[in-house]
Parts: sequence; structure tokens; C-alpha cells
Amino acid sequence: MKIGKSTVPRTAISTSDEHSISVRGEDLCRDLIGQISFTDYFSLLVTGQRPSAGDARVLDATLVAIAEHGLVPSVQASRMTYAAAPDALQGAVAAGILGCGSVILGASETAGRLFTEVSELAGDAGDLREAAATVVKRWRAAGQAIPGYGHPLHKARDPRVARLFEVAKEAGTSLRFVQIAEAVEEVIPAIVGKDLRLNVSAAIPAVLLGTQFPLRALRGVPILARTAGLIAHLAEEAVAPSGFALSYQATRELVYEGKEPRK
Repeated sequence: MKIGKSTVPRTAISTSDEHSISVRGEDLCRDLIGQISFTDYFSLLVTGQRPSAGDARVLDATLVAIAEHGLVPSVQASRMTYAAAPDALQGAVAAGILGCGSVILGASETAGRLFTEVSELAGDAGDLREAAATVVKRWRAAGQAIPGYGHPLHKARDPRVARLFEVAKEAGTSLRFVQIAEAVEEVIPAIVGKDLRLNVSAAIPAVLLGTQFPLRALRGVPILARTAGLIAHLAEEAVAPSGFALSYQATRELVYEGKEPRK
């Protein structure tokens, strides 16, 4: 039985023979190893072509911006998993990444879809603010949160936003989606009833959609970046354990609300 139309597995990413390995049409050993940065290589793998200098700089900046964010839930899950199974680093990394969803790490992709919807509605000559208001109202009517706005700590704009926008301007990439992100920020108070400012999860798609990076791969950027951060935390966990301490603190603060057994 087949679910899709094709019965033959296909890939345009890589192939190899007895003497060589080819990746996206380039010889891995001759053209790539020692010749290209990992950020450029990541872009090549995803898009099929080497990024321009500006595109690479923007992608690199987003990876740096999101790699580390303290003892957030994904890091705690990773550290506690490693504490319980220090022989399985890969399991601990996976534990941290599996929480990539609409609240943690996955919001960049959702914000990118929102911005793309605004861009398509506005077209080439439309009013971005008007289109943003229409789309935000549409999302709210459907019961959807507006991803990438508001932050529990940074009540003004997340400080990473300004720097990522500066990098995009300096790199000379398209700022259309930066303008869309700011238009959405402008219309949110009147529609949502709260003054929610841009955070890094909206800044990442705002700058990356102005490069050749595809919308369908946006979630991969915070996943890749956070993987680096998780490995750092696990390297620290190996010599300065916190996993069981995190578990102990959760237990210490626990409030039992169930029924008491009969006396």
C-alpha cells in the first residue's frame, strides 16, 4: 500500500560513491570542509544554494540570538533527563528539543505564517498596517494568539529585536517583513487590548523572510540554535549537576490538592 503518489524515495540533498561525497551538487571534501562556515552550510543544505553574504550574516545572527536563554523548561527537561541517564547525551538533548511547540521555540514559525499572510493580503502596493489589522482580527476571531509579541520579563521590546533588525539593515537584506512585524505591533493594542511588544520569536522570521530562507524551515532555526545551548548545559551538568536539584525544588514547592485518605 502507498499513502502518497511516489513509490520511489528521492532526495536532492546528497549522494556518494566509492571515491566521493556530494552535497547539493558540491564535493564535500574539496568544496565544503574547511571552505565554508557551518551557518553557510546549514543554509546550503536547506535551500540548495549558498547564501549571499548578507543572508548568511542575518541567519548567523538569529542562531546566536536564540541559542541560550537560561533555565527555561526545555533546558530543565534536558538537565533532569541527563541526571537520570548520563550515559545518553542524545536522549537528554532530545528531551529538550521535544518541547518545541507553539509556546517555546515554535512561535517563530507561527509568526512567520502570520507575516506571510499579511504580506500576501497587502500585495506589492497595499497598506501594511491595514493588512496587519485585518489579519490580526482574523486570527483573534479564530481564537488564535498573536505569536511573537509580549514577554514575561522584557515589557518593552525584547532587546534582541533591535539588534536583529540592525543586522538586517546592515546586511542589506529585504526589510519588508520587518515593516510587517512593526505594523502588527502597532495594531495589536486596539485589537487585543494589550500593548504587546515584539519579542525575539517574531524578530527571527521578520529578518529571515527577507532572505532566501524558506518559511517551511523556520522552526528549524531555533531548534538548531537551542541544540547548541543544550549541549553547553549538559557539558556543565556533567561537572556541576543541577538536574536533581531542579527536581528537588519542584517537589519542595509542590502543593497537594487531592483527597486525603480516610483516617
